[in-house]
Amino acid sequence: MSMSHLYGTDGDDGVEMENFEVSDWDLQNEFNPHRQRHRQTKEEATYGVWAERDSDEERPSFGGKRSRDYSAPVNFISAGLKKSAAEDLSEEDSDEDEKPIKQEEIPKEFVPKKLKTGGNFKPSQKGFVGGTKSFVDFGSWERHTKGIGQKLLQKMGYVPGRGLGKNAQGIINPIEAKQRKGKGAVGAYGSERTSQSLQDFPVVDSDEEAEEEFQKELSQWRKDPNGGKKKPKYSYKTVEELKAKGRISKQLSAPQKELSQVKVIDMTGREQKVYYSYSQISHKHNIPDDSPQQPLGKDSKPQGFALPELEHNLQLLIDITEQEIIQNDRQLQYERDMVINLTHEIEKMSQVLSHEETAIGNLSKVLEMVEECERRMQPSCEDPLTLDECAKIFETLQDKYYEEYRMSDRVDLAVAIVYPLMKDYFKNWDPLKDCTYGTEIIAKWKSLLENDQLLSHGGQDLSTDAFHRLMWEIWMPYVRTIVAQWQPRKCGSMVDFLDSWVNVVPVWILENILDQLIFPKLQKEVESWNPLTDTVPIHSWIHPWLPLMQARLEPLYSPIRNKLANALQKWHPSDSSAKLILQPWKDVFTPGSWEAFMVKNIVPKLGMCLNELIINPHQQHMDAFYWVVDWEGMISVSSLVGLLEKHFFPKWLQVLCSWLSNSPNYEEITKWYLGWKSMFSDQVLAHPSIKDKFNEALDIMNRAVSSSVGGYMQPGARENIAYLTHTERRKDFQYEAMQERREAENMAQRGIGMAASSVPMNFKDLIQTKAEEHNIVFMPVIGKRHEGKQLYTFGRIVIYIDRGVVFVQGEKTWVPTSLQSLIDMAK
Repeated sequence: MSMSHLYGTDGDDGVEMENFEVSDWDLQNEFNPHRQRHRQTKEEATYGVWAERDSDEERPSFGGKRSRDYSAPVNFISAGLKKSAAEDLSEEDSDEDEKPIKQEEIPKEFVPKKLKTGGNFKPSQKGFVGGTKSFVDFGSWERHTKGIGQKLLQKMGYVPGRGLGKNAQGIINPIEAKQRKGKGAVGAYGSERTSQSLQDFPVVDSDEEAEEEFQKELSQWRKDPNGGKKKPKYSYKTVEELKAKGRISKQLSAPQKELSQVKVIDMTGREQKVYYSYSQISHKHNIPDDSPQQPLGKDSKPQGFALPELEHNLQLLIDITEQEIIQNDRQLQYERDMVINLTHEIEKMSQVLSHEETAIGNLSKVLEMVEECERRMQPSCEDPLTLDECAKIFETLQDKYYEEYRMSDRVDLAVAIVYPLMKDYFKNWDPLKDCTYGTEIIAKWKSLLENDQLLSHGGQDLSTDAFHRLMWEIWMPYVRTIVAQWQPRKCGSMVDFLDSWVNVVPVWILENILDQLIFPKLQKEVESWNPLTDTVPIHSWIHPWLPLMQARLEPLYSPIRNKLANALQKWHPSDSSAKLILQPWKDVFTPGSWEAFMVKNIVPKLGMCLNELIINPHQQHMDAFYWVVDWEGMISVSSLVGLLEKHFFPKWLQVLCSWLSNSPNYEEITKWYLGWKSMFSDQVLAHPSIKDKFNEALDIMNRAVSSSVGGYMQPGARENIAYLTHTERRKDFQYEAMQERREAENMAQRGIGMAASSVPMNFKDLIQTKAEEHNIVFMPVIGKRHEGKQLYTFGRIVIYIDRGVVFVQGEKTWVPTSLQSLIDMAK
């Protein structure tokens, strides 16, 4: 531990002298428990203060001087030595003093520009440019010592021949010293840089630039060589510059304009001043006597020629002149813009004037034509105006003076001129006798008078459309009179009349006629109609109104059905007049209401008729059967099949079984079977229930033939029955295939003109289409397959498709079926 803080230094010889004063170090380390304890050596114990000390860290004797031995090796302080608090504090202060100053904190003029540190060093470079010049002799003096320095460097990662630092980016050779020639100051004998420093830190700035920098900095400390007299500089402004300045200052934004009108009170001078904008403060002048006069210093000189009042007045005159020039320029520009605007206004007004003159001329001509019409409308006129001539005048107005005609009040004009002529034209008109009278002339007036504006059905404003007012006030009274006298059962003339006028009369007027005039008459007539006594069928005077009235007749259908149902209570199927009365209403009533009417009033009667039918193979009466089958087109197929299943086939199969049990003639049975089958239409035979009944009959005959073992058997009967069964089954399949082919052809014909995506491309698409037509759910069964084929649900039936054939799940196996049979089973 160094004891230099206890010694003073002689200024002449530099010899350390012992100082016995109590220092700060003594006070701080007196109570420091961690201070280093000096261990007394054996020699010190023997000789006391006269013992010799080898290290300079130990306290010297009281004798005074002790010379140092500079030939002794260097002693390094151990890293584990605990420093005192004073030394730590002093080192922290020195570290803070030695901290590098940031580049931003150093003024620019004090940064040295002569050298640029690390001029040739790049971040990717492993060493300086200087290279390895004499690293072989580096630290050669350590061979006379223990070489502790080299060992420490190697422990820190130093490699001989490479630079210092973590990435070997430092210098390789030690700093060289250059001996100065004399005892002058630094730089007095020229550059003192060595060859190594020139390589590591090359000179960037030239000597001339350095000299200029030096002279510039030096001139800041010298007085002005011209003696402080500066030549005054004058600035001149042209008129164009002043105009430009005025245009720029004119383009102020809204907030700036608001700030320019703020009242400002200036109290910085001796007196209070009021400004009306911030710009006046920025341009204010030093008015004489505004600020107190400063006393002249020792070095200041009084001005020889100072007239502040005159300078102030001159500056004011200059500013006023500038403002006048700028204001005059703005006024001139405004006047030029006004001239241009007035020129455009004159052009527009001249165009408007010419247009108004043209309009006045056209209106005068229109007024002349209207006055001529009024003159000819007078009773005393020799050449009275006719409706055709009036129409030609209106056509002329519409063609030549279209704008004036559209702008004029056509309603009042038509009321004054056309209405009297129209009344006279329809004075003797009978709509039922001559239904087309006046249609052409009314159609012509429709194009002349009808407003282009589309008018809705309700709430017609007759004051805005002359044609609608004409039809309502002139034509409509004649129609009301005729409808009041019209008999509903003679509907032909009235229907023809409305058909001929449907394209001429406004829609809302036609709806008014149908709803308010025609329908009440028809409703009253239906209430008085009796189907049992009236000889004229009701459809003959109701159905002709369907094209015109359509859904308006719906309220009449319910009382008609009720009256027909009452009339059918005592009806028998042998009476064919009921079919003639009901058949025209099949397409008029909705399918649901028609089917309900048939099921309630017709089907029970037909069931009673089938119950009365007696099946006798030897003498068969077919009248009752014909009465029932004759209603096939009137009632649905499902209703007819239900009647046959319930009232016909049980008796028919019973007769067949009893016949087969009495040694029958199988040829007669075959003819009887085929004869009954021919009595049914193809549509009925295609129904699955009817097929099952006839197949059941074939099965009964086959069992009868095969079970007659040992008894008498008609020769060839078994073969005939088997052939009949095979033939009938093949006909069924052929018929089903033909039906499917027809349906596919119909689908293809209906698909013409439709999108390609809507046409079924395979059999599955065809099934999907048929399911949609019949409102049947067709969807795949998720996770279910049969022999690798996807299973589907068609309604409640499970199917799969294989090579264009539909297979239906039976009791034990999958059975192929036709598409029509599949649809019937699903229903």
